[in-house]
Amino acid sequence: MGFQTRSPLIFAHRGASAYAPENTLAAFETAIQQKADLIEVDAKLTADHHVVVIHDQTVDRTTDGSGRVADLPLDALRELNAGYNFRDQHPHETIPTLAEVFEVCAGRIRINIELTNFATPFDRLPEEVSRMIDYYQLHSEIIVSSFHPIPLRRFRDLSPEIPIGFLAKRGLPGFLSRSCLGRAIVPFDALHPEKGDISPSLMSKARRFGYRIHTFTVNDPVEMANLITLGVNGLITDDPQLARQVIASNQ
Repeated sequence: MGFQTRSPLIFAHRGASAYAPENTLAAFETAIQQKADLIEVDAKLTADHHVVVIHDQTVDRTTDGSGRVADLPLDALRELNAGYNFRDQHPHETIPTLAEVFEVCAGRIRINIELTNFATPFDRLPEEVSRMIDYYQLHSEIIVSSFHPIPLRRFRDLSPEIPIGFLAKRGLPGFLSRSCLGRAIVPFDALHPEKGDISPSLMSKARRFGYRIHTFTVNDPVEMANLITLGVNGLITDDPQLARQVIASNQ
């Protein structure tokens, strides 16, 4: 992987989402100011096949609108307020396109793109993301991740030079991702397990097979310190500023 500048790396989960509305340019800018190593952004396709940055399958939780992202064209999505949960500090934020994120953030911070097309794993999201990375020449600045093996494997076949991370849910639902079979299906460079599944045995296995461990979503300073002691390679957090302080105090 091309991300071994320091360890553990700080991934700003949906940007610095403890301080600004998630998956907005404001959250990504805040993450840069807080000296995160990467921003984690959630990508999916609109009805007219633009790649936008939003986590949920619907806009209901994070905007003042309603409806499925896949059913709405970009123009309709751009009219929604994605900053309403932080009205005082961010009275209006739009849902950004992935192109806008690249234009604002590329060269300033590395980017973890999560493919969130769980409901439509055979759509063209992997192709579009691969094409955009090629267009912006960001191969050395990107890691791509997903919970779903199908889009992740499709992306790996399209862009084999770009590191990929396999996300793993807690416990039994994430067993496949954490297993040797999971790595055979998706030859990942990093495993992104839920923080509760981090153990000395998992860390030993990762070292033995040569992949990194980036764990989510870690916002408690005691948990951060414990995970650093266990040797994780990355902390995925809503609060990169806190993570930076904890890392500094544990060096």
